[in-house]
Amino acid sequence: MNKPHQDSAVLSRTTTAVGLLAWRTTISETVVPLEIREEGGKPFKGRLRRAAVDRVGLFDMRTTPHSVHRWPHLISDAQPRFYKMSLLLSGRAVLEQDGRTAILEPGDLAVYDTHRPYTLTFPDVSRAMVMIFPQEMVELTAQEMSSVTAVRFCGREGFARMISPFLSELSRNLDQLCGEYASRLVHSALDLMVTMLAQELRRQDEAQSGSGRSLARSIRQYILNRLGDDSLTPSSIAEAHFISLRYLYTLFSDDGQTVSAWIRAQRLAHIRRDLADPLYADKPVSWIAGRWGLHDAAHFSRLFKAEHGESPTAYRRRHLEGARMLASTY
Repeated sequence: MNKPHQDSAVLSRTTTAVGLLAWRTTISETVVPLEIREEGGKPFKGRLRRAAVDRVGLFDMRTTPHSVHRWPHLISDAQPRFYKMSLLLSGRAVLEQDGRTAILEPGDLAVYDTHRPYTLTFPDVSRAMVMIFPQEMVELTAQEMSSVTAVRFCGREGFARMISPFLSELSRNLDQLCGEYASRLVHSALDLMVTMLAQELRRQDEAQSGSGRSLARSIRQYILNRLGDDSLTPSSIAEAHFISLRYLYTLFSDDGQTVSAWIRAQRLAHIRRDLADPLYADKPVSWIAGRWGLHDAAHFSRLFKAEHGESPTAYRRRHLEGARMLASTY
């Protein structure tokens, strides 16, 4: 199976029941390199169901006791950067990353970063749904995400109480995750996850009154709400928030990017999503680009091709036709 970062509409799914060696190989090839160990003195057995939609990988894993280790020597800058979200469906799990430990029970959720070391231990026979996705698909910054890794989101409380059943149904129906609307379902899951994480970040901000991070997040939300406005500029953003242009640049430089680059990346991400959406199949590419503030067709086409290696029209055709062909096989 192709890795989840590959830019395909919907990829094939399989079901396997394997021992430790085959499991290590399968997981390392389809996700990222990991060290996996048996726990509890019993031979490992695992059953895996999987699907991939628009660069997002989804896995339903049933396993005997084991531990997963993403050691520093397994990580390199050449590897694609992903986040993973785990929903524990049965058993127990302990996630450790960034100096935090999350002890998960059935229904609980947690997020972790594949580009930093982590350990995930399943001391019992367990079942988990794992979603892996490129870091650029998340609107939160790397700094913000580092504040919510290995945080337990209790499936019986707060926003996780609403998200957990939706993700559980996705996991249960991976074989139905095909056709033109699979992308919308998966992106809905990502949107729900980001909302849950943003709520946690706000809670953390309230516990640290006066944090500049809260202002930076408010500014980014302001931008997201106005991506379709082609008059959106760093100057207008700074003026709307009663801060200097220099301070605005400082807020974004803390996350390693410029204001303009972040706006451009968000616009391209939304356009890419709409190009693969069957609801907009009858809309011209120029209309979709203009919807997100890029009205110069030639400029937009150059930006898109530089980012994705193909024209917006080719990208759209490949995704929509691929989804229709797969749907016809079910």
